[in-house]
Amino acid sequence: MSKTASERDELSSFLDETFDTLDAVLSGQHAELRQREVGTVDYVGHGIVHVTGLPNIKSEEIVRFPGNLFGLVFNIDPEEIGVILLGASEDVQTGNEVRRTGRVMDVPVGEALIGRVVDAIGQPLDNLGEVRAVRRVPVEREAPPVMARSPVTVPLQTGIKVIDALIPIGRGQRELILGDRQTGKTAIAVDTIINQQEKNVICIYCAIGKKTSDVAKVIADLKEHGAMGYSIVVVATGEDPPGLQFIAPYAATSIGEYFMEKGRDVLVIYDDLTYHARAYRELSLLLRRPPGREAFPGDIFYIHSRLLERSTHMREDLGGGSLTALPITETEAQDISAYIPTNLISITDGQIYLSPRLFQKGILPAVDVGKSVSRVGGKAQLPAYRFVAGDLRISYSQFEELETFSRFGTRLDENTKKILERGWRVREILKQPQYKPIRVSEQITALLAVTAGAFDDVPIDKIGEAETQARKQVVGQSTDLCARIETGGKLTADDKTTLKDLAGAAVRTMKGDGNVADH
Repeated sequence: MSKTASERDELSSFLDETFDTLDAVLSGQHAELRQREVGTVDYVGHGIVHVTGLPNIKSEEIVRFPGNLFGLVFNIDPEEIGVILLGASEDVQTGNEVRRTGRVMDVPVGEALIGRVVDAIGQPLDNLGEVRAVRRVPVEREAPPVMARSPVTVPLQTGIKVIDALIPIGRGQRELILGDRQTGKTAIAVDTIINQQEKNVICIYCAIGKKTSDVAKVIADLKEHGAMGYSIVVVATGEDPPGLQFIAPYAATSIGEYFMEKGRDVLVIYDDLTYHARAYRELSLLLRRPPGREAFPGDIFYIHSRLLERSTHMREDLGGGSLTALPITETEAQDISAYIPTNLISITDGQIYLSPRLFQKGILPAVDVGKSVSRVGGKAQLPAYRFVAGDLRISYSQFEELETFSRFGTRLDENTKKILERGWRVREILKQPQYKPIRVSEQITALLAVTAGAFDDVPIDKIGEAETQARKQVVGQSTDLCARIETGGKLTADDKTTLKDLAGAAVRTMKGDGNVADH
């Protein structure tokens, strides 16, 4: 069918306008040749590849493989380049093209990450859609200089009596948690996150080399106790390539530094750095780096020190934010003098050691007070703790030593018997179930009651019940005193008498109800 004259005129007019627009757009464009470096995959291994070409490549630069797969430049040798893959090595074949990106490894940061579960490169794993980040920052960043830091002065309450009283942690501190497998290391970390509710602390849980089921359980626990509203989970499981396991803790730290620079307080948990060290050892051996002690490369100390040195408390004129690190490491057969544990002990500001012997006895959390120490947190501890638990650590250690000798069946004098009786009650008080962090004022009540002798007449198996009653009594009748304790007020001798009397009244109430037998 032939077009009418009007239709032909409309078509001609439309084509004229289109060509005029194209001429206007293209008039400012000038074609030019750009040099692009392209390398070739020469060898593919488990999690690593060797690449030839790319003569101007830089260390730690990101390169792109076919299929939008990325890698991190690790080794630069005269003949070839060693690259860590950030994805499955099955997708790479010998002869594939490799292109430079001109950028280093980075991760998205921002408020949108709160409540999300992401992998080591910031990709969501929780089916909640794309992460809308403020910007991207490098995963490797310099630690703040000494002059930009302030002393650790504010406590980070874990809600766990034995830690807050005897091994306190301050905001900006690095406190190592170590112990054999299955002794409750992750449980302490999770309880610490749960206790930060309404304390304005952003919590980042970084899982490195863990089983997927273990990570899923931690996430479920955080959701169940309402902790995901202020938490971020960064995941690199044991099924992920070793490259992702290696960069995961650095990515988690960069995410935390964004909030620290905004003046916020951040808690980062690395669970655990033993698997991180093993992933780095695997990559180094595959890339033919010379091995050292236990086949670890010579810079194994440096990869952890440059990570943990980024934890600090910033000066007020730089925002006053803090980043607290709780790295976790695993020991074998209670050997805390092994290579990786001693490295981390020397880097951190103290350690919490969990003993399998205590765990097997049902003393939970299984914190070995004698082998645990906090080199900074005591300066940030609330005054009420220093008033109540000042000599508790020494007396508890003396009790444990006496208990060992008492097992030989020797006759004990009355004073020794009193020390043992008091020590057994202190041990019962320091026991605490998981997922039940305790507020500061209630911790102070329980510790003061047992050290002042309010529970001396209570049978060992009733101590837990007596403690609960005493805490309820104090919270119900001394609201002002509880508020003063939690805001950092000092306790007086009258306050100590008040707390002891209230605890004693709780014990008498139990006796009146027939819950406590005469001792």
